[in-house]
Amino acid sequence: MQLKYNFAFFDEGSKREIRRATLKAIAIPGYQVPFASRELPIARGWGTGGLQLTLSLIGKKDILKVIDQGSDESVNAVNIKRLVSDTTGIEVTEETGKATIIQSRHRIPEVPLTKDQILVLQVPLPEPLRLYEPSEMETKNLHAEKEYSGAWVMLFEQIMKYGTTTTDADHPVMVHDRYVMAPSPIPRFDNPKMHRSEALILLGAGREKKIYAVPPYTDVESLAFEDFPFEVESFEDKSCRLCGSTGVFMDELFDNETDETYYQCNDTSYCLSLMNEKQMAGGERNEQL
Repeated sequence: MQLKYNFAFFDEGSKREIRRATLKAIAIPGYQVPFASRELPIARGWGTGGLQLTLSLIGKKDILKVIDQGSDESVNAVNIKRLVSDTTGIEVTEETGKATIIQSRHRIPEVPLTKDQILVLQVPLPEPLRLYEPSEMETKNLHAEKEYSGAWVMLFEQIMKYGTTTTDADHPVMVHDRYVMAPSPIPRFDNPKMHRSEALILLGAGREKKIYAVPPYTDVESLAFEDFPFEVESFEDKSCRLCGSTGVFMDELFDNETDETYYQCNDTSYCLSLMNEKQMAGGERNEQL
């Protein structure tokens, strides 16, 4: 395949600079490493941080999967896949288990990741302390001193005011019992998937020029009080209307024709794979009969 650009778009010097920042982030779990964010032919805020990580790491033998809020076919996911494919010629897939690099916005796939995979998460706001401390210099000092009382007070105020924490997404986590980290706007449901994950998790914020990481088998705990434990979204007694799955993150949808609420897997490729398995199993039973 004849490529119109340098392999993976960036020049080799840019890739090396991003890789050096990535290695430092892996060496210090949860620590935000500044880097010289490059210009890309997509708007900042649409995944440039994650895309820069992907372009700097991807090789000719890699297989890429890109998802946006659980979907492989959203505008964001399709255009990122197209850019990477056009500048590398590598294979893209919708199968989580087949991919070596998975770039995602707002979700961690339902299929457990393995040690041979890298998960790249797109991050709009990497600083978990920004909601109550506007100064970048001061947040650096707070991280250095492991002074996170402001984060605890913020959660306490939410509980006192609303009876529960209101961080439906991007709930802060403690990484390796050292740094409080923003896990990106993944739902609370996905936070536990980071804990001692076999896969390397990389997080990139292009607009904020930060890279940070969760190495494999690293402890990741969602911030919570002993008498008010962390809870994920509950889908108890709910099942996907397409594949029948339970125990996964679902979208709540409304049918205007029937005036009924129904649930559907948010991870579209996971849902489709289960539907295909059931169809194949049904076909085999029919042949046996």
